[in-house]
Amino acid sequence: MSATIDNGVNVQALLDARGVLEGAPEAAQFTWRASSRWQHGAHTSISVQNYFGLGEEQSHKVESVFDADHPETFAADDNGITPIEYLLVGLASCLTAGVAAVAQHRGIQLRSVEATVAGNHDIRGILGVDSDVRNGFNDVHVNFAIDADASKEEIEALVAQSQKRSAVFDALTNPTEVTVTVA
Repeated sequence: MSATIDNGVNVQALLDARGVLEGAPEAAQFTWRASSRWQHGAHTSISVQNYFGLGEEQSHKVESVFDADHPETFAADDNGITPIEYLLVGLASCLTAGVAAVAQHRGIQLRSVEATVAGNHDIRGILGVDSDVRNGFNDVHVNFAIDADASKEEIEALVAQSQKRSAVFDALTNPTEVTVTVA
């Protein structure tokens, strides 16, 4: 193992934040936001910039804009990925970031981390063909290929810890109360 491990994660800052938040749980309450605007057909543009955390309004460095649509096979214009594919994007990015953070904390140098995420989806539910078919994924599979200065068991432990701490994994695998209102 090399003397200096650098996976690009400032673990000390994360540990310091954890220490501060243990004494100030109200500061740990975050509200993440996204705003969408219908474009045409099934095409929607979504922007993300502001959020609430550490007791006050915060802002990302730049606004990020995402386009969601449906493919031409759904009689749409295919101006972006489908909304359900964004769940896969979120899961892949959250788990991968977690692997990097846990590896840094455990002193494991990563050389590469690749994840393939696939969700099986029976679309008869969303099309109203069969009311017994759920609208969401039937199942999701994540496969990691990780090259690191670590044993297979240590790499498996990195992934398991990342999964344990992933907000997106938790949101997908546990019921979350969602309220929809109309202004």
